[in-house]
Formats: sequence, C-alpha cells, structure tokens
Amino acid sequence: MSKNYRAELTGCFGCPIDENPTGVLMEAGYAAKNLNYRYLTIRLEDGQLETAMKAVRIFGMRGVNLTIPHKVKVLPYLDELSPAAEIIGAVNTVIVRDRKLIGENTDGKGFVRSLADSGISPAQKNVAILGAGGAARAIAVECALAGASEITIINRTPARGEELARLVGEKTAARARFLPWTDAMAIPENTDILVQATNIGLFPDASLPDINYDSIHPGMTATDVVFNPPMTGFLEKAAARGAGIITGLGMLVNQGALNFELWTGEKAPYEIMYEALKKEF
Repeated sequence: MSKNYRAELTGCFGCPIDENPTGVLMEAGYAAKNLNYRYLTIRLEDGQLETAMKAVRIFGMRGVNLTIPHKVKVLPYLDELSPAAEIIGAVNTVIVRDRKLIGENTDGKGFVRSLADSGISPAQKNVAILGAGGAARAIAVECALAGASEITIINRTPARGEELARLVGEKTAARARFLPWTDAMAIPENTDILVQATNIGLFPDASLPDINYDSIHPGMTATDVVFNPPMTGFLEKAAARGAGIITGLGMLVNQGALNFELWTGEKAPYEIMYEALKKEF
C-alpha cells in the first residue's frame, strides 16, 4: 500500500508576522483530526504579494490567511470574492478551489462568534469601532448584518472613516456614522460594544489608543483585536473602569476554526485549538 508523503499546505502572509501564533492552533487542529496538513507562517513584505499569490496557485496550496498589510492589497490577485468579502472590501482568507483563488473574510465572523462565546450579541446594540482598516471593516459589516442598531466609526483619516460608515449605511440595515478621532477621544456614552480594531498595542508595541478612558463605563463591553498580548493596556484600562472585556484570543481561534473548515471540509476541533493557543500565553 502506497503512502503519501506530500502534505497539504496552508499558511499566512504578513509583515510583521513573527509573533503571530495562528500556526500553533491550526497545526493542533490538523493533528487532532489526523490530517496531513501544514501551516506556514511567512513574512511577506510590500511589493511581494503578486509573486506570492502566483506561488499559492503553483504550489497547489489549500489556502492562506492574509494579515497586515495585505488584506486589501490582495484583491486584484483573486479570481472570486465571497459576498461578505465583496461588501467588506478586504480578505483575510483565500481558499483554492480548482486552481481558482477565492477570497473570504472570517475576521468579522470570528469576532461575532467570540461575542457569542461570552453570551453577547450585537443585535440591537450600539457598536463603536476604533479604526477603519481591514479588521474594522469586517467587524463593522458583520456586526451590522448580525442586527446592530448603530455602528460608529472613529478614525484619524476622515476619508477612510467616512467611506466605511457610508458602506455600512448603504449595504446593511444598521445606522452608521463617522466621528473624527481627536486627541483624548471621548467614547459615545450610548456605546454598548467598544472595539479596538487597530494594531496599537500589538507586541512589542505597548502604546495605548489615544482615548478618554474615563468615558468608558460599566455598561460597555470592550474588545480588542490584538491577541499578543491577550490582555492589552487598552483592555486593562477598560476593565479598571468596570467594563466587561473580551480579548483577541477568542476572535483568533474562531477565525482559525472557520479557516479550518473552509480548507479541509471538516468540523474544526475548537476546544483543542483554543487550548493550544492559550498555552502560548
């Protein structure tokens, strides 16, 4: 009986990426399901993406994740987009099917699942999001599609923030508005869910988002897309003011579980993947 020594390849392209632990949870999932899959963590700088996406097809990879700075820049190199990715305008997951590169976005879906893990739904909630990049776009759209009443985009660059608010308002049933991110920005008082969706605080950066932390109150849930470290300075300050907190670990594991299912066609072993990631911190 012949044995197959060729592993199915998946991975992630990004820069910076050295501290990204996604491969740990993905490899744990593959092992638990006895799948001959590998997950490669690849440092890919600006200017290299076109060549890398050609390599994905040539190598017959099952798919890849995209992180900073490639989530929007990858769009011209894809053959198709999922409906969600098309609305969001950013891709964090590529699935290879019949040599076609199909773009999907699991950022927002993973975020909504992480809220559900804590017993929280965006439905009928006011959501304020710091940032307007790829992760912020995905979270804004998916929260709106999940029934959020209002999405507030807070961003330094007005054009980008206004465009995202307009997108949410036009493509979903949620109300949407843009607020310019000023120094010591006060969070709107009616906020139910506050999302830190920038890379501020991502290791080794220990800086804090420039907001008025005294505007955070116990009625809010504060979340951070940064997973390294899990307890960011932003979350520590929010917790000190009585807010509920959700770390970026749950979002990352839920994204990984969705990616696992898209690439393998099998149900992800979520608990095993979560425990593997927790051990890293």
